[in-house]
Amino acid sequence: MLKEEAFYIGYFTKTKGLKGEIQLYFEFDAYEDLDLDVVFADMNGKMVPFFVASHKLYPNSTGLFYFDDLDHIDKAQALVKKKVYLPLDKMPERDEDDFTYDDLKGFIVSDETHGELGEIIEVNEYPQHFVATVVYKNKEILFPLNEDMIVEIDEDEKTLLVDLPEGLLDLYLNS
Repeated sequence: MLKEEAFYIGYFTKTKGLKGEIQLYFEFDAYEDLDLDVVFADMNGKMVPFFVASHKLYPNSTGLFYFDDLDHIDKAQALVKKKVYLPLDKMPERDEDDFTYDDLKGFIVSDETHGELGEIIEVNEYPQHFVATVVYKNKEILFPLNEDMIVEIDEDEKTLLVDLPEGLLDLYLNS
């Protein structure tokens, strides 16, 4: 499987116990809806399958997993900090009404003070927040996507109106 044929769900954070149990931190919102019989870890650019023997999910976006053929802490340790993916055909269906920050990719951003900034070329999810990337005056500008900064989202026009904190653009433009 190629990375383009998969979607990112999270990463392995740490081992637990001596029998190869490992913790997975989910960065995928509806992780409880995922089909987790086999997951793929990015091992130096190769998508390596790991067949789930058993798992338990927790409400704090984590789960503990045992995998077939992974029966010792030393084997599990090699997976720590590796990104985890599922095949695209296992992505849960979304309702048409579901709109996420990821859907803002390709939207044109305008700031109330500075006017049009450009197109959102990337939306990255970090713990507790999403960050948009826009190329403005030939510089990559990053800004958080949250209710405090977003003034209006027009899904039909594919535009986003924001009110960025004073000085944020200057940090990028003056460096």
